[in-house]
Amino acid sequence: MTSRLNPYINVPDGRAREAVEFYRSVLGGELSIMTFGDMGMEGDTANLVMHSQLETPAGYTLMVADAPEGMVEVTYGNNISVSLSGDDTEALTGYFNGLAEGGKIAMPLELQGWGDVFGQIVDKFGISWLVNIAGEGNQG
Repeated sequence: MTSRLNPYINVPDGRAREAVEFYRSVLGGELSIMTFGDMGMEGDTANLVMHSQLETPAGYTLMVADAPEGMVEVTYGNNISVSLSGDDTEALTGYFNGLAEGGKIAMPLELQGWGDVFGQIVDKFGISWLVNIAGEGNQG
C-alpha cells in the first residue's frame, strides 16, 4: 500500500477557485473541483470550493479549498511553505516567475552558498513558496 504527502491550502474570502486556477496556469495539469453545493449544501456556501485537486505533469499534487467563516479559520504566518525543488532549471524558474505574479519576492532566485539556485516568494494568496534548483553535482 502506498501513501503520499501533499499540501492542502485553505483560502479565505471565497477565492479558492481563483487560487487553484492560478496555480494550474503556472504549474499546468489536470484540475478537479467539487463545490459545497455538489455535496448538497445550499445558500451562500453552495458555490464555494469544498475540495479541489491539481495533478501536474511534474508529479505534484496540490489541493485547495475555500475556508467558509465558521467552518475553517485561516491564520497567516510563516510557519509553513510549499517547496518546489529539482534540477529542471527552465521549469522551476518558470514556476517561480509565475507564482510571483501579483505576489512579493521575499528572496530573488539566485545562486546560494550551498551551490543551488534558490528563491522565495509569497504569492498573491499569501502562500509562501520556496524554489530550489539543484546545482551541478547536487540532485535535490
